[in-house]
Amino acid sequence: MSAANPGIVRRFFGGIWRGYKVFRSIILNTLFILIVLVVLISMFSGKDKVQVPPTSALVLNLNGDLVEEKRFVDPFATIINESIGGQSDPNEILVSDVLRVIQQASKDDRIQALVLDLSGLGRASLDKLQAIAEELESFKAAGKHIYARGAYFGQNQYFLASLANEVHLDPMGAVLLEGYGSFPMFYKSALEKLKVNTHVFRVGTYKSAVEPFIRDDMSEEAKQDSLFWLNDLWDSYKSMVAERRGLTADSFIETRDGLYQLLQQHDGDLAQVALALGLVDQLTTQQEFRQKMIELVGQNDNQTYNHVTFDDYRDMVVPNRQIDNPLTDKVAVIVARGMIIDGSAKAGTIGGDSTAAMLRRARNDDKVKAVVLRIDSGGGSAFASEIIGREVQALRDAGKPVIASMGAVAASGGYWIAAPATEIWASPTTITGSIGIFGLFHSLEDSFSALGVNVDGVGTTELSGFSSGLPFYKGLQPREKDIFQLLVERGYKEFLSMVGKHRGMSIEAVDKVAQGRVFTGQRALDYGLVDKLGSFEDAIAAAAERAGLSHYDVKVIGHELSPFEQMVIDLFGGAANQGWLPQSAISPERQALGRLTQQLRHDFVTLSNFNDPQGLYAFCLLCQID
Repeated sequence: MSAANPGIVRRFFGGIWRGYKVFRSIILNTLFILIVLVVLISMFSGKDKVQVPPTSALVLNLNGDLVEEKRFVDPFATIINESIGGQSDPNEILVSDVLRVIQQASKDDRIQALVLDLSGLGRASLDKLQAIAEELESFKAAGKHIYARGAYFGQNQYFLASLANEVHLDPMGAVLLEGYGSFPMFYKSALEKLKVNTHVFRVGTYKSAVEPFIRDDMSEEAKQDSLFWLNDLWDSYKSMVAERRGLTADSFIETRDGLYQLLQQHDGDLAQVALALGLVDQLTTQQEFRQKMIELVGQNDNQTYNHVTFDDYRDMVVPNRQIDNPLTDKVAVIVARGMIIDGSAKAGTIGGDSTAAMLRRARNDDKVKAVVLRIDSGGGSAFASEIIGREVQALRDAGKPVIASMGAVAASGGYWIAAPATEIWASPTTITGSIGIFGLFHSLEDSFSALGVNVDGVGTTELSGFSSGLPFYKGLQPREKDIFQLLVERGYKEFLSMVGKHRGMSIEAVDKVAQGRVFTGQRALDYGLVDKLGSFEDAIAAAAERAGLSHYDVKVIGHELSPFEQMVIDLFGGAANQGWLPQSAISPERQALGRLTQQLRHDFVTLSNFNDPQGLYAFCLLCQID
């Protein structure tokens, strides 16, 4: 066999290098042009000031997922992703913004009514929906009416729509209240086909977080545990909606036969089914509803009713920057949302070090007299959870009460960081508990062998190469498995001991309600895992009372951004909101596939975030609901 011509080889690789430089130049020049355009537009094209007519309606058109804290989004990555046709992450709406808007509208004499346009509302936990519902009740108590109108009301949308004085549905529309479910994906067979070996170490009868990687279906124990709290959520949902609408149990169709029979009675018309069940008040077209609102609040120059949208009204009433009065005592609020990982993390993920740093800032601020730790997390790294828990204890040792306020989920590691607090508050529908520990390790020795890749060598001890990932390539030896199991069992004992110490319970008593079991907030109260049931606002008031404060400001301590990051987000965030940058649109036929890919990405991002130094995790994967 003759050797390749060196000149040809050089030209080949030289061509690749020149192509790379051209591609890099195009990307960098494109980014530079975009930045210049955004800066110029922001300088010379101001958004017209919103004018609210003397008689007007506030259109609460919520477009996105309701969250406690917005995740950090890299604007550059978003631009590149959308420029190549990638699917962007769902928009996020701060619950606090929604509450502020409704509160202000209740006092605004120009706002005569509120219209719920919920077609764009995405994921929303029941506790967040209930917080908004309470403000909508206050809006009605101010003597103002609420109207809900849509072509389709899903479960989250209808929860809010049920508060309206009138619910209008399109004649070709539908209301679908399907109940709650937990349907994770399972990867055992896929991993076997890829020759990936999964090693699991766990404690707890109900600790099912690793099942998607070791089974192709949900175990009976996991089904039993999941139904326990899912039924609690569904019962809460039905009771609240039924009370507002004056409904009976028959209004909630829970079987296929029941839905089929109703459709038979109404000639397959879902809108007529919703009307017959009392879920809606009227079937109206867009034109009919528009005319009704024109008669109520008047007509504008665009031939529709006088109104102001949620985004425009929010920009008027919600400040972009928090005004910090240095003379006033503070109740600090720190939001812990997302998976708990070791190290530092941006908003939307809980870094052990970064969240601990925020707690230290509160401890070292003399004007902060109490802290509310708002938790919305299914857990993660046991080590990072302990780092955060120690800072919570340090705050208490400094004489500053800490109220843990549980949002949608505060389970596993989410409960770990709540346990040291002075008091734990939860919503009745909070998903909590899941007190258990597991270890998860994947090795690729069979995958490499199938590819003809082998790893071999020598070391001075049997432990050589262990910390550098040798088991990843060669698999775990029997004694190494024994070591991991001992670590997991030790981690579980520490979890039980920590909970028992802070909850005034014996380890045996904690173990009875632990074992990885999941509860709603109401059940957790019954078992002594939480102290009070109440909202986020109730937790803030409790923190102030504990600190003896009658006059105070609420100070949000969040993730600190560098000056450059803040500038980029201000520029690109404003540009995107005003339509200067491209926005991706998803057609209805792509939504199901989009949800599938989102779930796959979520699961593997979760797996990639498993970075605990000892490989120990307090995480509740099955705490997700559909």
